[in-house]
Amino acid sequence: MNLLVTGGCGFIGSNFIEHVINKNEICKLVNVDCLSYAGSLNNTKKVFNNPKYLLEKYNLSNYGKTYDTFYKHDITHVVHLAAETHVDNSISNADAFLEANILGTHNLLKAALKFKIERFHHVSTDEVYGHLNKDDKKFSESTPYDPRNPYSASKAGSDFLVRSYFHTHNLPVTISNCSNNYGPNQHEEKFIPTVTNSLLNERDIPVYGKGNNIRDWIYVDDHCKALWKILKKGKLGETYLVGANCEKTNLEIIYQICKILGKDPDDYISFVEDRLGHDFRYAINSSKVQKELKWKPCTNLKKGLQKTIKHYEKKLS
Repeated sequence: MNLLVTGGCGFIGSNFIEHVINKNEICKLVNVDCLSYAGSLNNTKKVFNNPKYLLEKYNLSNYGKTYDTFYKHDITHVVHLAAETHVDNSISNADAFLEANILGTHNLLKAALKFKIERFHHVSTDEVYGHLNKDDKKFSESTPYDPRNPYSASKAGSDFLVRSYFHTHNLPVTISNCSNNYGPNQHEEKFIPTVTNSLLNERDIPVYGKGNNIRDWIYVDDHCKALWKILKKGKLGETYLVGANCEKTNLEIIYQICKILGKDPDDYISFVEDRLGHDFRYAINSSKVQKELKWKPCTNLKKGLQKTIKHYEKKLS
């Protein structure tokens, strides 16, 4: 397997590369990353000297370079993680999201079709399904799309492009939509790193609205294990939802992190004006991937948060 991973210097991508690079199936692993603000070479330092690993720095909006990567490295498999992901940034300026998430995905699909690859796995988000009220059923693979901000709309567009290449060109694709990830290497703008770093640096924790918004959290290692199973054994043309059945309000997450660090949350929480179009609740029904591919999450929230906090403590020191 000559595997192309896009966005491999980012949060999930770097963890995925570390998870798979020493597997026997991998002959070569090519990481394509434009090294935007959300990617860092430090995230891949554990694999940088691995003889299987190669890094190519460019933006997927450049089709010529994308084509060259497939040609030079005889790419057989793709895991597409590269994306602009921060909702707040998409609200203030959506242009980069359309370029990266839609045009970049399309260029990758064109090259994959040209070189007749064996597998193309597209990694997406549960945000394409909109949001849930407190008592609504969890998202499933049959939930209609209802994106509510430019980020989720751009990811929905990329999902549809991937499906279109399966139905129109028989490109061997799979798609996964995952719940909120957390763990080492996540960019500091995200919620759990923001909370953790605020506490470690004795700063206020900004909390949107009343802190009652609910997210379904999954530790990044568990997500990476699911991605590998889907890449190898997922049914072509199918979508798999990945989650850990761990719904928590933002305040509950803050309280747990404070408890681990021995801090009083009342000393740090600072409520701020709610975000525009702030979805209330996300929740994933992952029974399909668990049943068909024998995957299940292994890291509970307490253990995952402890690992994550250690990462940011080490980074700070």
